[in-house]
Amino acid sequence: MRGAGSWWRGKSTPAKVETYTRWSFHFLALVEVATFGLPVLGAMPPSLSWVLFLMVVGHAALSAVFASRALDWIRGTRARPVRLLWVLAVTTAVVAMVAIAVATRGPADGDKAGAAVAMFTGVLGWGTGILTLAVRETRRMVYTALGFALGTGAYSWALGVHALAALITVGAVLLAAGFYTFMAAFSVWLLNAVYELDAARETKTRLAVAEERLRFGRDLHDVMGRNLAVIALKSELAVQLARRERPEAVEQMIEVQRIAQESQKEVREVVRGYREAELGAELAGAQGVLNAAGVNCTVTGSPAGLPPAVQSALGWVVREATTNVLRHGNAERCDVSLRVADGFVVLTVENDGAPSDSRGGSGSGTGSGLAGLRERLSVVDGTLEAGPAGGGVFRVVARVPLSSSALPPLASSSGSAASSPASPSATSSSAPLLSSGPRPVRKATGDGISGGFAS
Repeated sequence: MRGAGSWWRGKSTPAKVETYTRWSFHFLALVEVATFGLPVLGAMPPSLSWVLFLMVVGHAALSAVFASRALDWIRGTRARPVRLLWVLAVTTAVVAMVAIAVATRGPADGDKAGAAVAMFTGVLGWGTGILTLAVRETRRMVYTALGFALGTGAYSWALGVHALAALITVGAVLLAAGFYTFMAAFSVWLLNAVYELDAARETKTRLAVAEERLRFGRDLHDVMGRNLAVIALKSELAVQLARRERPEAVEQMIEVQRIAQESQKEVREVVRGYREAELGAELAGAQGVLNAAGVNCTVTGSPAGLPPAVQSALGWVVREATTNVLRHGNAERCDVSLRVADGFVVLTVENDGAPSDSRGGSGSGTGSGLAGLRERLSVVDGTLEAGPAGGGVFRVVARVPLSSSALPPLASSSGSAASSPASPSATSSSAPLLSSGPRPVRKATGDGISGGFAS
């Protein structure tokens, strides 16, 4: 049973709906045999009853095969089963004609006639509904049901059935065929709707990723575009001054070095997302995105009063955990809690529907996913635990000590750490390197060369 449960839990929601739809039609084929075939065995003479029973069994088996092929066609994995459609239509008509003939010309017994009429009505109604699986237009579905019903009335009248009885037969067949046709059409509509909703959810996720990439591109352009223009201008100015053996060339190159190192720091801030990962905004955004994706998300706790560095690190945990909930597993519930306990800020993200082979990320190197989160949390002395919690639940727990509030902000820490291997000249001038950036000043001309920025 564990293997069967894993097989079912491993399917996506659209795949589950498709599997349920397929097996529903297969089960209804068995219902056809039990409802319209078995009564014939006890009501008819043995030789005739077995013939009718086997006809019903054959029709049910053919209907199940046709339903499976038609659903493949609906999902676009197989060509339309035109030949099988005509075979099923002819088989349905033949079985119905034999049943109505037995009911009108067979043994004059109420039970026998009732069993034959039930077989006739059931086989014809069920066959009509299954045939409409291979029809897209509603108009053609209606025409198919009307055609079988009117054909039944004409055939009954030709066998000598009274006009009123023939009309009642038309109404019974139309009612049964209409019911099964509606059931088949609704099942197909529901299956297509589930797949379209899943596709819309995937599209929404891709658009969110694309929007984030555009935002990152804009930030990177804002940071690098200005600074690269200044570096190019000052480098050109330094070249011209050096050719004229002017001492100002050294000053310009020192300024170029400062701007380049500062640009490196600013790019690192953009990449790390320190400007955007605000915990309150991330919690609200995660709840909105998950609820929009059909995941019931609850958020408890408030980030008010937490140090900016802690909020930034935990904001990244919320962002990554939300992404994992959307991309992996088949969650229906996600609980996010933020609390302060024993001198630690504890963030817990817990969701159901996790795959049975879910594992927490590992590693200490720079990268995406849980390994990247551990690196970010280590800056504020935080820890991360992630893994299955039993019962299909996946849990992510991040702990950050409140004493980390004395640490410098994440961006500054990262920037200073990353710039440690800089050249000695950069180290000796650390104070100017941490200035706020280049600012425009008046033009300075010398030998026809002008510069545009200074510290």
